[in-house]
This record gives sequence, structure tokens and C-alpha cells, in this order.
Amino acid sequence: MSTLITNVAELMTQDLDHRVLKDAAVVIEGERIAWLGQAADAPAADEAVDAGGRALLPGWVDSHTHLVFAGDRTAEFEARMAGESYSAGGIAVTTGATRATSDFDLTRLAMGRVAEAVSQGTTYLETKTGYGLDVENEARSARIASTVVDEVTYLGAHLVPAGMDAEEYTELVCGSMLAAVRPFVRWADVFCERGAFTEDQSRRVLQACRDAGLGLRVHGNQLGEGPGVRLAVEFGAASVDHVNYLSAADVDALAASWSGWDPGSSSGGGTGARRGTVATCLPACDLSTRQPLAPGRELLDAGVQLALASNCNPGTSYTSSMAFCVTTAVLQMRLSVHEAVRAATYGGALALGRESGNDADGERAVGSIAVGHRADLHLLNAPSATHLAYRPGIPLTHAVWRAGARAR
Repeated sequence: MSTLITNVAELMTQDLDHRVLKDAAVVIEGERIAWLGQAADAPAADEAVDAGGRALLPGWVDSHTHLVFAGDRTAEFEARMAGESYSAGGIAVTTGATRATSDFDLTRLAMGRVAEAVSQGTTYLETKTGYGLDVENEARSARIASTVVDEVTYLGAHLVPAGMDAEEYTELVCGSMLAAVRPFVRWADVFCERGAFTEDQSRRVLQACRDAGLGLRVHGNQLGEGPGVRLAVEFGAASVDHVNYLSAADVDALAASWSGWDPGSSSGGGTGARRGTVATCLPACDLSTRQPLAPGRELLDAGVQLALASNCNPGTSYTSSMAFCVTTAVLQMRLSVHEAVRAATYGGALALGRESGNDADGERAVGSIAVGHRADLHLLNAPSATHLAYRPGIPLTHAVWRAGARAR
């Protein structure tokens, strides 16, 4: 079954050539993009969809979420808005509620959050464990997450549970807990921050998870300058997320990690595909915690690859709106519309190692529109992507295709 989407006013591909096509069309065949180009040159298809002069983007790739949870933290939010500072300790509130909730209800809640994200144009999602914080509940969270999202990250090292010794808990995270979640996860993460895990503890977690064959990510530099960025680069982590407080050395280290990168070779699977550590900015979280916005402009100018993600979670960023993150990046982080959209699509794919893949290897790329890539598309109710920032707060999602299937 093939579908032609035609009469596209603006097609922002976010492919390697950064193309923006006018008066364009796309053909979907099964789960893949089969053709794209000028509407006048489009081949025949089994069915046609008239885009009505709207803009077409890749679906959002949300590379940082925490969707498997129960409970409510509005009281914490209200206190923070009244002037209390954010600390990592509120995670314990969600942990208690999550442990007390049945598998059925946790799955139902997570599925509802995914559906909410998809309805706003998100077509590829990562989510983390981290609200179980014991062997049984971390494994349960990982298993549930694996049934509702595309990528699962092990975050047993989210917070040391009340009453547990930090060193003993770190050993648990590196040992039996890691073994229990391993069948369900592709990635591992650690909250390397004051009030969470020290540099030494974070290093042990990253080493154990790398030895177990997991890709690595780091929560780092959210509450102040610290070792998170340095550790992420040292371990070759796919991303370091938050990055609110960066020294000049941190920026230099992130930029240097990309110095040998050849995106064209990466797309083709060649030997020149050395990739660095993506800096993932979480602007909705920054606003909610009243932290300084991550220095996205400075990072891009230094040559760092950037991602934008929602950080959807109950304590510090209870939103799945990637459009809100893009709008904030443009209006307050000084990114251009094209840069912000790229960070929320291709950048997220890069942070998840899914920026490459095509008909030849069968693992289809996400986050960009190119022949052979997964057909994840987001049609805006606007003639250009500029309207995302030009009309802030207006819901602009008109239609969504996820792996070739109409999702909205």
C-alpha cells in the first residue's frame, strides 16, 4: 500500500543536506519513505492525501522522558513556584506511588502519555526506569516500558532510596538490578549530580552498564557545574542531558567529541562514522525548575550536536509537548526555527543512535525525511515551520504518520 502526500507548501527534510523543499510531495510505501521531491514530479500511488498547502516535518524524536510512573507532585510544583529551590529528593514521592500501583494501571498510564505525545507529532520515544529503585520494581518498569515506547533506558541510578546506604545501593544498581532489567533495555543512565550520585559512584555505574553491553547516557550539570559532562565524554556516552551549567572546558570537551565525525559516512555505515556525545537540552524542565536555560546557542556555535527533548516526568516537566520545547528554544535560547526543529528531530535520533539506517541494512533511520527512512511525518496546520514560534501555544499538529501508519 502506497500513499502520496502532495500539495506540501514546505517540506523540511532534516536530512544530511538540510533541504527545505517548496511545493513538494512524499510517497510512503509500507513503513518507509519511498520518494520525495517536487509535487509536479510525484509518481502515482494507491491513495493520495492533499496536504492543503501545509508544512511537513519529520515526526518529533523525544529522546528523554520518564513515562512509567504513578502519583501526583503538584504540591512540590506549587512550592517551587512559591520560591523553594529544586532538589532531587522529590523523586522519592513518585517512587512510593509507582511501587503501590498495579502493572495494569502503570501500563495504562504510560500508554496514555504516549498517545498524548503522538497526538502532538511525536513519533519516536525513549523512556527511562528510575521510579522503582529496587530490583523487582525496576525490572517491572523496564518490562512495561518495553511494551509502550521505542527505546528503554535503565535509570536505577536515579536516587538513593531513603534508608539505604549510598555505596550499597550503587552496588545493587551495578549488580542484581542491572541483571534483572537487562533483557528489556538498550541504554543506561545515571543522575550524576549533588543529592544524587557522586562522580565515583557514577563512574562505577557507567562502567558496569557498558560491560553489560548497554549504550550510555548521563543526567549531568543540571544543578551546577560538575563532572557529568566530563564523564559522558570520557565514556563515549550517546548523550549528556540537562547541561544547564557548563564551564568552557565542558563546552570544549563536547565539541572535541565531534571532531572526527562524518555524518555522511555514518549514514552509509563507513569507518569514518566516529560520533560524539549529544548535548540534550530540556527547556520545559528548565522553566519549571527555574534553572537557567541550557546554553544551546553556545553549544551549536562550538560545533556540538544538539537535541531537544521534553523530559516528561511528574516532578519537573510534566509535558510531552515537543512543540513547546521548540518554541522555547527559538524564543529564549536564540536558536533559529530550522536549528530547533532539527534538534527535536534529527538531534533526538542522533542521541538515540537512530539517525542512520536505510533499505540496505533494514534498520530504518528516524528524525529525518529521506528515501528508505522510517515514514514518521508531522503535518502542521500552518504553511511553514516558522509558525511553531510565530504562534506560540497554538496547537498546530494537523496529521501524524508513525512508521507509515496514520496516527492522527
